[in-house]
Amino acid sequence: MEYAPLLFTRAESEDLFSQLLATTPWQQDEVVIFGQRRILSRKVAWMGDAGFTYSYSGTSKTASPWSPALRLIRERVEQQCAHRFNSCLLNLYHDGSEGMGWHSDDEKTLGRNPVIASVSLGAERIFKLKHRKSGEVVSVLLEDGSLLVMKGETQHHWVHTMPKTKKVNTPRINLTFRTFLD
Repeated sequence: MEYAPLLFTRAESEDLFSQLLATTPWQQDEVVIFGQRRILSRKVAWMGDAGFTYSYSGTSKTASPWSPALRLIRERVEQQCAHRFNSCLLNLYHDGSEGMGWHSDDEKTLGRNPVIASVSLGAERIFKLKHRKSGEVVSVLLEDGSLLVMKGETQHHWVHTMPKTKKVNTPRINLTFRTFLD
């Protein structure tokens, strides 16, 4: 795991957050839990080079074309990571009451050791990783304008979460850049 706290300045982050909030084709997130379809308050969007379909938790999303703001962010992320990304999952968390449970990004379409680059814009949130065998937990405060990169065997040995919290009452946009295999 690598962490860059200031990939974007405060001014850049605020501008990009506003652009993404206004121009992204946000949709309510849906998941299937124990056979029941649930609509979550968190909103999501999927963008990419082609009409990739991304499936998780019993639902599928088809990629929309890159927006100008997201294209600019992707270029900076690719320079920092020295890796090319062809898609991005965007998550809009309205406040700390919305989160993400423990999971790994280990879909076969991402390859054996995927590189996942996560950009945070807006509210600071705690991100946790837990080792599958030892139970060791690592916490990282994801700052506004930061980049967290998971690569190598991270998705094999660790799960991660964005826990809910009552301490955050402002929105956050999270961008997870990925490379889908053909």
